[in-house]
Amino acid sequence: MFGLETGIFLLLAFCILAACIFEFINGFHDTANAVATVIYTNSLQPTQAVVWSGLMNFIGVVTGGVGVGMSIVNLLPVELLIDQNVYHSVAMVLALLFSAIIWNFGTWYFGLPASSSHTLIGAIIGVGLGYAVLPDNEMGIAAVNWDKAKEVFAALLLSPLIGFSLAVVLMFVLRRTLNKNVRKQLFDEPHAGQTPPPWVRGVLITTCTLVSFFHGRNDGQKGIGLVMLILIGILPTYFAVDTNLDVQKLRPDLTTVEQKIAMIDTTKLNISEKGQIAKINQSAQNLERVLTANVIRKEEALDVRQALLTISTNVKKLTESDAVKLSDADRKALSEAATQEEKGLRKFTDHAPFWVILMISLSLGFGTMIGWKRIVVTVGEKIGKSHLTYAQGASAELVAAFTIGLASAFKVPVSTTHSLSSGIAGAMVASKGIKNLQAGTIQNILLAWVLTLPVAIFLSATLFIFFRWLL
Repeated sequence: MFGLETGIFLLLAFCILAACIFEFINGFHDTANAVATVIYTNSLQPTQAVVWSGLMNFIGVVTGGVGVGMSIVNLLPVELLIDQNVYHSVAMVLALLFSAIIWNFGTWYFGLPASSSHTLIGAIIGVGLGYAVLPDNEMGIAAVNWDKAKEVFAALLLSPLIGFSLAVVLMFVLRRTLNKNVRKQLFDEPHAGQTPPPWVRGVLITTCTLVSFFHGRNDGQKGIGLVMLILIGILPTYFAVDTNLDVQKLRPDLTTVEQKIAMIDTTKLNISEKGQIAKINQSAQNLERVLTANVIRKEEALDVRQALLTISTNVKKLTESDAVKLSDADRKALSEAATQEEKGLRKFTDHAPFWVILMISLSLGFGTMIGWKRIVVTVGEKIGKSHLTYAQGASAELVAAFTIGLASAFKVPVSTTHSLSSGIAGAMVASKGIKNLQAGTIQNILLAWVLTLPVAIFLSATLFIFFRWLL
């Protein structure tokens, strides 16, 4: 299949299976974030909660597009890492997968709500840094897309701070605005075996649904990005660009880019900015040849991808520069044509076949229905000293859903785990102050948060160098 040797085909199949296992573990690792509150408030039975959450995760992935997944893929300039020796590409994806699965499974086993997002991103950066130290590498630390990495780091750092702060504010607003009877119902602790009032139960089930759905739209896309990283690395001729699209659909956006770039007065630009324009023009010329031929040949797919991403990256830098004098309308048209994900020129690079989306949806959905209990206990019982109230559960879930949904809209990955656990911590603090937190659990969560990136980077870099030597 795909003209691969039997050994390479088997390695490809193993890598895709491992990616599904990662997403499966991600499912049962993160299930607690959605179902802990409805289980601990007796709103749903555990079986009902995890099946419903799994279904919502599935729908979230299927309807979520590929924007967040492509932000994962674009952490590495994959086209520069691909070697004529396909085994080196296999070494890259094996290192990614093994390091991500080892840390994810380990933190789940010890009941720590660690971040699958941190793990996967750390693993990708680790591969880039591992590649950077190889003696035959000419790219150095440019093997990692540091501009994209900064965006991702900012999102991962801010999400728990936003979750904690918004939960405190929301709890305060609820206490101040609700009448006495409603407030008493909402702020009561659940009684064992007793379901909450119907309207409270409805609120909690709704927030559980939102977290599950947005988890699929964000975390599920990371799995899609991981599979696309594998496919682009091992089968670039088939998956580097979306060859199902009519190549002439490049024409309008490419023409816009060429026209707007030609309008820029280069006499006022520095050497770096002039170099960016030169790269754009050279890549545009390469694409013009493809348009003239009216077909993207398989052997050219990787070159086309590189040209498209070169234009997108350099246009973004130019449109952010004050030295580039363009009208707001021209600047916007240039940016939309070159940099919008899933649109403009990027629609050829930011893609995933439906079978990849479906495979990841099923992996995440089934994973959600299994293995949830360990982390549910941590989230529901060990973050705060008091029992989780209806108000705390609903506030934490609502804040997590808002944070993840906002991140998905901006196409950046965030940690569902940290968004929700920080929301619960904020709700606990809002009720009885910081002394209401269990110090040991908070320390463990913070430790996992701090260690995940460096451990994943180290594991991935080490495994990449080992597998590359071995293969």
